[in-house]
Amino acid sequence: MKMSRRAKRMETHHKRHGMATINLVSLMDIFTILVFFLLVNSSTVEKLPTNAVKLPESISDKKPEEMLVVIISDSDIVVADRKVANVSDVYKSDAAIIPGLKQELDYQAGKAGRRGAADSDFVGKVMIMGDREVPYKLLKKIMMTCSQASYSQIFLAVQKKETKLKGAT
Repeated sequence: MKMSRRAKRMETHHKRHGMATINLVSLMDIFTILVFFLLVNSSTVEKLPTNAVKLPESISDKKPEEMLVVIISDSDIVVADRKVANVSDVYKSDAAIIPGLKQELDYQAGKAGRRGAADSDFVGKVMIMGDREVPYKLLKKIMMTCSQASYSQIFLAVQKKETKLKGAT
């Protein structure tokens, strides 16, 4: 069978330049970096910042989702590492809404391309992380402020209670 002109040209090219090879060293470097990145970022354990508060205990098995966290300490109310209100000022006020908290929640709602309280499709999720000694009056004001800022799904952070298995010694 007679070879075409293109086949002859390709044959002489391969004889002159040799076959193409893949540089495996750089490819292995890329895959090593990729595997390391995936191992570091594939953690299934959600860590919540619990150094400021002592959470109440519960036997809940549901793992926390990633959402906006409102931290209530002895002296401050903090949202996304920003102090928004002083607890003593909130106790002194008779208002049902905490203005600094409402302003920060509206800002956080609008931050990621969401339109905030004016958007009826926005369903915000917020987790309240408060000390086990937080009075219900304060918790009620914070929950009311969250609902006014279109954060209708409110979760309370708890510490998982260690349960003993029956028959275990």
